Formats: sequence, structure tokens, C-alpha cells
Amino acid sequence: MPIWRRTIRQTPAPPDMAVAAAPEAAPRSDVRAANREAKPARTKMMRQYDLVDRVRSYNPRTDEDLLNRAYVYAMMAHGEQKRASGDPYFSHPLEVAAILTDLKLDDATIVAALLHDTIEDTESTRAEIDQLFGSEIGALVDGLTKLKRLELVSREAKQAENLRKLLLAISKDVRVLLVKLADRLHNMRTLEFMLPASRRRIAEETLDIYAPLAGRMGMQEMREELEDLSFRVLDPDAHAVVTQRLEALAERNRNLIGEIEAQLSANFAEHGITARVMGRRKRPFSIWVKMERKSVGFEQLSDIYGFRVITQSLEACYRALGIVHTNWPVVPGRFKDYISTPKQNDYRSIHTTVIGPGNQRVELQIRTEEMDQINEYGIAAHAFYKDGVGSPTELLKRESNAFAWLRHTIDVLSESANPEEFLEHTKMELFHDQVFCFTPKGKLIALPRDANVIDFAYAVHTDVGNSAVGCKINGKFSPLSTELQNGDEVQVLTSEAQSAPPSAWETLAITGKAKAAIRRATRAAMRDQYAGLGRRIVERLFMRAKIAYADDKLKGALPRLARTSIEDVMAAVGRGEIKASDVARAMYPDYKEEARQAGLKGTAAAKPKPLDPARAASAIPIRGLNADLPVKFAPNGGAVPGDRIVGIVTRGEGITIYPIQAPALKDFEEEPERWVDVRWDIDEAAPPQRFPARLLVQNVNEPGSLAQVASVIAEHDGNIDNISMSRRSPDFTELTIDLEVYDLKHLNGIIAQLRAKDVVASVERVNG
Repeated sequence: MPIWRRTIRQTPAPPDMAVAAAPEAAPRSDVRAANREAKPARTKMMRQYDLVDRVRSYNPRTDEDLLNRAYVYAMMAHGEQKRASGDPYFSHPLEVAAILTDLKLDDATIVAALLHDTIEDTESTRAEIDQLFGSEIGALVDGLTKLKRLELVSREAKQAENLRKLLLAISKDVRVLLVKLADRLHNMRTLEFMLPASRRRIAEETLDIYAPLAGRMGMQEMREELEDLSFRVLDPDAHAVVTQRLEALAERNRNLIGEIEAQLSANFAEHGITARVMGRRKRPFSIWVKMERKSVGFEQLSDIYGFRVITQSLEACYRALGIVHTNWPVVPGRFKDYISTPKQNDYRSIHTTVIGPGNQRVELQIRTEEMDQINEYGIAAHAFYKDGVGSPTELLKRESNAFAWLRHTIDVLSESANPEEFLEHTKMELFHDQVFCFTPKGKLIALPRDANVIDFAYAVHTDVGNSAVGCKINGKFSPLSTELQNGDEVQVLTSEAQSAPPSAWETLAITGKAKAAIRRATRAAMRDQYAGLGRRIVERLFMRAKIAYADDKLKGALPRLARTSIEDVMAAVGRGEIKASDVARAMYPDYKEEARQAGLKGTAAAKPKPLDPARAASAIPIRGLNADLPVKFAPNGGAVPGDRIVGIVTRGEGITIYPIQAPALKDFEEEPERWVDVRWDIDEAAPPQRFPARLLVQNVNEPGSLAQVASVIAEHDGNIDNISMSRRSPDFTELTIDLEVYDLKHLNGIIAQLRAKDVVASVERVNG
């Protein structure tokens, strides 16, 4: 019976899984699975001496006084509180403590379990817990306490912030995770007493976060029970059907299971290998997931039953494998050696599938006793104190890949911009099988299933991911989006010219690390763009005002602008959050803003006038949609070189470029602070760029007329980006054409050629 089932509330095992309960002091390896799905029955609460006896059974040096004080304190703190089942609320922390005693955890963890809801649900405070039980236990209880009075807009945001707090606490002390998982396990066992909506919400959260978190920490038995309890709530019909099929199959295969166990044991004994062989069936949830993933029926599954072979040594594992493969045919493609290449959660075992008696597929897992401990209980197998090794967290830092993964993941996720993003990436990091790939130097990189070269590059190093421009997989050039397979050798090609990845990579990446790094680099690049734009705006204002600008002087004015750095100020100006004139006033309190007259009132109707030399010299040069400045063009008509242009600073979007004759500029006449002088600065030596423009064409409604219009644009090297049509009369169709051209001369040439066509009644350029 699994150790977390062996708590206060005992229930009978299913008919096909009858197993004798292990004695309290039995070693963990003797405690095995039984009663997967029975509901808990309400019984009397455990007494103080029962709890002390449980802990003393594996820790003779337990601090009985500490346990007794915690028991009494928690019982008094919760007082008359009741659970949804009607039980005293104190029964819940007692059950959590019982689960953790079966995991043989230290006194501080058991006490934290007893107290874990006191700060959140009673009048107790962190200071009081520290005073009575010490700061170590106070920190554990605080790590398990949800944040209160969160001013957040959604339940997901609240959930994410509480999860962030929990993960940070876990990274400091792993025992927080063990108490939290035991807490969630008991809540799931008693979920039937909650309202239906709450049951579903809690089950979804368990399946999305806590079950995979247990799996990533190597705690497979707990993960499987959490999954099945959630499955029963979220899809009770499917759970019932799969369970019925499993029971019927168990009845049919009762003799076959024993025969395979006996035959394997005999073969091993004949070759002098001491091994325990145990048959076990898969859980309803894992079977259902496999049916869904492979789109097959229950009868088509061939590996519902598996057999575990537990040996005494590493050498015996491989000898046992040889014996199995010698006696029974191997199923191709079903061999995995997780001993030589362990999973990230420290899982180690050999997996193989053979054709056994009665032509049945037999799935085998071969491992040592020590591997079995860690495979079943994960970090809990390390987490109790051992003489001379310090705290569980310090031990795990040295010995556990799973805990290293958790700490690294928390570092990456802590940089998420908002709670929902954090929650999304946390879920993404938790749901992973793995593929193993290699660098050209032979370094092993473990990645989630479906990962691609972009994920691989960021797993090697963030700088490698940011500068990646191509790759070779097994010596052949491949796209960066190529999905990787086990054993691939991947060479990432980089370029110093690329300092930031394309933002579109975020949608291609699979891992949370890659997505977070891409988002971080994109934000940094965008911030640099805004800071560059802001600096140009500020420097040109100072140039026109004929006052001196210096970074040192601005540094002294930072407090007046409520910014901590010069770059922050410049980025805020570029985003439109601070006006350049505000910067000038912060540096020079007697500065008076110049009057802006040119190009405001009546702009669209007036004949454009050239900028005066001083203003032209300070105008910001525009080269197109490049990476230097956050620039975009007027949404309704664009702008092309040759147009007299003006820039409008839009908050959070940089500069929008309008032709000076655009009617949309009237909307900004009362906001002169948003106007920026800009000028074209086209590099004749660089490859020509195209710029957006829009035409309104009245076309004769006859067959082939649209083709003639498109042909004219194509023949004159224009590029149609979008086209829409509307029927204004039976004889004419109005075409709105968004196209890309090199400059005003190019655009006017296309307009002239269109007007020369008989099928075209009129052509006009649309200006914003």
C-alpha cells in the first residue's frame, strides 16, 4: 500500500489489487500500491500519543514536547471551525501530518503540517509561530500561506501570484513542497463534500499544476493518485468506464499475471540473480490519456499491465535485461535506458517490451532498490534529515536533478511580466516528457517532447539562442523550427549581427525558458528602440531651443522626473509617457516651451511648406521599418519617400508617420506636444525598401477588369498587400488597394498607368 494511503482513514483494496498492509516500521521499498480509488470514511481524529508514536517509529530522537505543543496549539487555534464534510477542521492538518509521517519526515515538517493553515485561517501570526516554534517552522508555515487581499483582476492572476509565492518558498526549503502536496492530496480525497463548481475548479488546478509538479519532483505514486482523483471529478463517466474495463481485464488475466511473474523469477534465479518481480496495472487516468493521444480503443492497448523487476545491483539490472531478451522476442523501438541517461526528475530504470507467454506484450521496468525508492518517492526519498548532511534542501542541491530543475525554472519564471504569463509558463514547464539531444562536443541536452532547435539553442545558453540564425541536425542544414528526435546531434549557427531574436520565435518555442528569454530579449530590444527615439526627440528639442544638453545634468534631474536612470527617461519619452519639454524643465526650471505653429491649424488643406533650416537640421531621420526606431506608418494610406511627412508620438507605440496632407492630422491639432519633426533619410547604397500606400480605384464592372488592374501594378514593380471590393452601382466596382512602392515617383507612375486603362474610371491616392 503506498505510504500516503496508509494514513488514519483506512479503506479496503479493490478485488484485483488485494495487498496486505505493511507494518508501520517497514522500509519504504516494502510499502506498495493498494486501494487506488476508494473514498475516505469519516473516523475519529488521531490522538497526540498516536502522532508521537508514528514519528518515534522511524525517529527515536523525536522532540515529543515540540509535537505535543504543536498538536495542542493547532487544535486550539482552529477551535470550532468545521470542514465542508462536517468534521472538525483540525482533522485536516492531522491527516496531512499523518501522510508526512508515512514519508518519514523530520519533526519540523510534521509540525509545519499541523500548523500549515493557522496563519491563513485563524488569528495566529507569523511572529507568534516564530516565537513559539522557531523561525525555521515559521518560514515553512509562511511559505504555505496564501497571499491575502490581492488586488487582482482575475482568479487566474490570484492563482498565479499564490503559486509564485509557493514556488519561491519551495526553492528555499523543499519541505514546503512536501507539505503542500500532502495538503492537496488530502483535500482531493475529501473533495466530494465540496460544491460541484468548487470540485471542478480544484480538480482542474490539481491536474494542471500539482500532479505534474509531483511528477517533476519524481513523486510518481503521489502524482498518479492526484491525477486519478482529478480524473474522477472532471470526467466521471470516462473514469467509470475505464475502471470497469480494467476490473474485467484483471479477472480474465489473473492466471497470466502470476504465470509471467513466476516465469521471470525462475529465469532470474536460474542465472543467480536475486530479484523481486511485481506485476502492476496502469491507472485509469494514464490509460485514458493514452487512448486519447493515440486515438485507439481500450482493446487496442497492449501495455495495460507492466512488470517491475527490482535487483540488488546496477550490474544485475543489465544481466536481467540480457536474460529477458534472450528468452523472449523484443518489440522493436520499445527499449529505453534511463539508467545511463536519467530523466530530469532523477528517474532511473531500464524499460523494455517483449512478447511473452500467450503472445502477450509484456512491459518491463528493471531497476535497483535504491532507484525504485527515488523513482517512487522522488525528492521525498532524500528529504528527511540524515546525520552529517545538513538540511534536506542542502542535500537536494547536491544530489537531485529534479530540485535543480525546479530552482532553475523558478529563476526563469520569476521574470514573467504578469501573473497570467507566469501561470501559463509554469504549466508549460510541468507537462513534459523528454527527448535527449547532443551538442557537437557531446554534451547531453534534455528537452521536452516536441521541442525544436530554438528550444535547444536556449537550453545551451541564452546568448546562443538570441544570436541563432541557422542549424545543422546530424550534419544537415535544417530550419530552426525543426522538431528534435532522441539522439539528434544539433549544431546551432550564430551571428554576432543578431543580438535579439525575432519576436515570432516565441510562438515557435516549446520550453518556458526559451519563451521567457525571447520575450525578455524582445522587450529589451523594444526598450532600446524607445530609448533611442526618446534621446533623439530630447536632443533635437534642446538643439532648437539652443540650450545645452548633457547626461550628467539630466542625472541630477532624475528625482524630479520620478525615474531611476537616464535610459528610463529616454524610453519614457519615446513611449510618449513623458514630454521632451518636461525633461527640459526638469533640467532648466526656467525653460519655456517654444510655440509650435507650423503644420498644425488647417494642415490638411494648406499647401505644404518646407521646414526652415534649423528645424530641418533637428528633424529625426526616417529610413523605414528598421530596428533602430519604433516607427510605423499611417494606418489608412501610409507614407512614401517624397511626401512631406510629420511624426505623431503615440503612447506605447513610438512614432506614426503621416503625409502632411493627411486628414487624420486634424485629430492631433490640440496636442502639439505629440508632433515631432521627421524627414526622409533614404540610403541610396542600401537595397531599396518598399513603403505603404493606398489607392482608391473606380473600376468598370466587366470580366477581366480586376486582372488588368493587378497586371498594371505587377508590371510596374508594385506589390499588392491587400485588396477589398465594394459594388457602388451595377456598372462600377470600387477597389481599395494597399500596395507597396519605393517612393512617390514610383507611386505616381503606377497611378498614371492605371488611369490610362479603359476599365479604370478614376484613381485617387488615399491619405490617412
